Parts: sequence; structure tokens; C-alpha cells
Amino acid sequence: MRSKTLIHRLFVLLAACALLAGAQAHAGQYKKFGDYQVHYSIFPSSFLTPEVAAQYGIVRSKSIGIVNVSILEKTEQGGLQPVSGQVEGQVMNDIRQSRFLGFRRISEGKATYYIAEFQFSDGELLTFQLEANVPGTRDPMPIRVAQTLVND
Repeated sequence: MRSKTLIHRLFVLLAACALLAGAQAHAGQYKKFGDYQVHYSIFPSSFLTPEVAAQYGIVRSKSIGIVNVSILEKTEQGGLQPVSGQVEGQVMNDIRQSRFLGFRRISEGKATYYIAEFQFSDGELLTFQLEANVPGTRDPMPIRVAQTLVND
């Protein structure tokens, strides 16, 4: 039960960060792919509380960012349910230097999240190229988003 509370606190914190940080934290953004939605947020790891960061082995730093991705499938009732899959990606800075993102899966109860850490410089424009895949589907679900992160 403790882990469900912590994952809930993580996403409550992410939503709060989005409200506080405006354009910095793009919590709640998603892209539709037929019956699937890929939700993502990108934010500095310093937005996490020390307890949440420790629970998930995330380094809190003003120069380390987090990409958080979840894959949801439309249900017959019209709702959404999390599904397991795979997420890959890379981040490119404004001078086109590219780094691969090492996503790791966090599964708790019915929820599944994919988290990757990356380094960034204050005010740096970053372009993220992400790709989500679900077993049994043919087409990958690509997302490309540019974002500038600021150290607070």
C-alpha cells in the first residue's frame, strides 16, 4: 500500500509542478494514436521531493531532468487503462548533439510508467524524440517535442 501512496504522490507532485512551472513542466501532455494515448512530462528532477526521488532511485539536481511517459489504451467503456510496452528515445541539444535516453519501467498495481534521466544546462533548448511501442501493435507511436528547461 505504501508504494501506491508514493506513486500517487509522485503524480500529484508532477501535476503541481506543471501548475507552478507553467511552460517548464509539460505534465498532462499527450498524443493520440488510434486507441492509444502516450502521455509525457519533462521537468527538472529538483522538482521531486527527496522522499519520492529516493523511492525511485532518482538523483535530484538542478542539472538533471526527468522524462516520464505512460501508455494508455481506450477501453470498451470509453475510459483509459494503462498498458505495458516499451519506450525508447533520445534528446538533442540546440547544437544537434544527441544522447540516448535509458528508460526504466516502474510498475505498481495497474499503473506502468517509463522514466529516464538526462543532463541539461540552464535555458538549454532540448528536442526529445520518443517512441512508444505496445506488443501486438505494428506501428510505433512517435513523439517529438522541444522544450527549454530552467534551473529554479
